Amino acid sequence: MKERNGQRRPNVLFVFADQWRRQAVGFRNEDPVITPNIDKFAADSLVLDQAISCFPLCSPNRSTMMTGRFPLSTGVTSNCKTGLPIRMKPDEIGVGSMLKDAGYETGYIGKWHLDLPEQNVTPEPVSGARGWDAYTPPGPARFGFDFWYSYGAYDNHMAPHYWKDSPEMIRVSEWSLAHETDVAIDYIQRRDRSKPFALYVSWNPPHQPFHMVPEKYRQMYDDDSLVLRPNVTGEGKQQAEKHLLQYYAAVTGMDDQFGRLLQSLRDEGIADDTIVVLTSDHGETMGAHGWLEHKNIWYEESIGIPFFIRWPGKLRRGREDVLFNSADMVPTLLGLLGIPVPERVEGRDLSDVFKGLEADKPTSTFICHYPGSVKEHEAARNRGLDIHAYGWRGVRTANYTYVVDKPFGAAGAKRLLYDNENDPYQMNPRPIEDARTDPVALELERQLQGWLRKIDDPFMLQIGNDNLKE
Repeated sequence: MKERNGQRRPNVLFVFADQWRRQAVGFRNEDPVITPNIDKFAADSLVLDQAISCFPLCSPNRSTMMTGRFPLSTGVTSNCKTGLPIRMKPDEIGVGSMLKDAGYETGYIGKWHLDLPEQNVTPEPVSGARGWDAYTPPGPARFGFDFWYSYGAYDNHMAPHYWKDSPEMIRVSEWSLAHETDVAIDYIQRRDRSKPFALYVSWNPPHQPFHMVPEKYRQMYDDDSLVLRPNVTGEGKQQAEKHLLQYYAAVTGMDDQFGRLLQSLRDEGIADDTIVVLTSDHGETMGAHGWLEHKNIWYEESIGIPFFIRWPGKLRRGREDVLFNSADMVPTLLGLLGIPVPERVEGRDLSDVFKGLEADKPTSTFICHYPGSVKEHEAARNRGLDIHAYGWRGVRTANYTYVVDKPFGAAGAKRLLYDNENDPYQMNPRPIEDARTDPVALELERQLQGWLRKIDDPFMLQIGNDNLKE
């Protein structure tokens, strides 16, 4: 496929880990993790310091990363799991299809978690899938990815399994990251050289179970390596002391495998002709604020994700503080490739910012959560309520996080304002009784209202805020 200037489009290698938080990178000097390959890659890349997971939970945010649309639009407002009919809407257009239509050879390796669990349909799937897992057969549910070596949701990192183009399960006795990297390198070596490729590699670790990490990485850390963030409190401290070194070890193992991927590009002579992205679907609290559920909360440890992009000679190197939502990933990549962005995409094309050109930057970005338990969905259905009118919504700006929290079944909503510049660990939120009485909260409430209108979100900003002036 040729660009307008007659040059072949670059390859795309898009690598993302599960539950890898922004703080867990060596060069940032926050978590004391060992990441020499990523640190070196960062020095040659554009590093986004304010990349944000719009919905810090696996399936919802993955749907956004694959479409450029927010979870309410994709239909994935909770994890794809047993007991709920949640999966990506069949009429969605995924980035695989967008790139395939532009002449790319497309591939997907690793965790998918955007399909309906097979046990929602039959108790004994022929594929052997159990629980939240699913075999996704060739066809529209792969959303444009032709090469397929994937699974739905399965967390045995030391004995993973996969499916290709038949229901026959492929069982492996190896750490999933190492095996998936082998498959990715083989794909790159065997690629169709007549066209560019777009390969998405989705790693499950450092997602829990945290102890499932090769011992050689675990031995790189001792008790002196344990550094708790100041906001790790209460029972969260016990969780961090139990799991944090294992989490570090998984990130170091991930760094090792990422280094192998980069070396494969050099070996093939295509490092300069490949856009490489390294990021995550969401973060990990690891006991911050006493939070024991790992993610799905508005704290920086959960919504903050690493994001690195390298395209030698085309993109500038260095640090960039633009607010970059996971919904912006698809349109920005398309913009870099010179591919038209579909009108249905809700994220922003920030490719000019990446190139160092004059461009408007977002003043805020949207974060959200919709109730996801089976019981909550059943109760809302029985009472004739829209479950999507509950949960929490918020905006993240350069300096603030503003959240309106309305759990299903609660009598009202609470508002919290975090000054991230002066309170970087978010330990002193300011409760807001009425946004109209606080100039900062009022402006952020207006911005949140704008986001809710943009995506037709049924979440209501109460206490008279319908009267807010735009």
